[in-house]
Amino acid sequence: MFKKYLITGLLIWVPLAVTLWVLDAIVSTMDRTLLLLPAQWQPRQVIGFDVPGLGAVLTLLVVFATGLLAHNFIGRRLVHWWEQLLARIPIVRSIYSSVKQVSDTMLSPKGNAFRQAVLVEFPQRGQWAVGFLIGSPGASVARALQDDMVSVFVPTAPNPTSGYTILVRPSEVKALDITVDEALKFIISLGVVAPGEARARGLRPAALTSDPAREPRRAADAR
Repeated sequence: MFKKYLITGLLIWVPLAVTLWVLDAIVSTMDRTLLLLPAQWQPRQVIGFDVPGLGAVLTLLVVFATGLLAHNFIGRRLVHWWEQLLARIPIVRSIYSSVKQVSDTMLSPKGNAFRQAVLVEFPQRGQWAVGFLIGSPGASVARALQDDMVSVFVPTAPNPTSGYTILVRPSEVKALDITVDEALKFIISLGVVAPGEARARGLRPAALTSDPAREPRRAADAR
């Protein structure tokens, strides 16, 4: 009986404790942005004590103001000038351009990357893994493989920030009738939290042939 009550208590407190720990880590990290302010403007100097979460509010305001500024003519010119400046710095250029391409692909409202959960046979035939459809690997890769392929990211469990990027044929990918959030919960929980009513189906050809990155391949084949 004691063990039963102990496990019940853990099932209640462990998720709450982990959630609070993650939130505390995020807020504490964002609060460090206050160190960028002049010493006389920091909360400890102004009101005599630190205010938890104030750095997070400041970060959100800076990000919002940056996005607002970048939507007008002057802001776009400034962003273009800044990117041109970074492109002239040897090491920074490589890192910044790579991160920008990834962020543009993942965060763009028009992008399809990480918008669909799929099943692929990985790491070998007969074994299936949950992954996320990224899109087309590009015309150069398609020419090298002499076949139409799609890119799929297969995350590791329980840490989905690492994983494998694999190239497979569209016919070897099965789309899932679940959201990306449900797929992530399934991966992070090591398969314990099963997605609701997942129903696998074959990918529709239109979902792949509409990718703009595939146009150069078609044009080359036509010639």
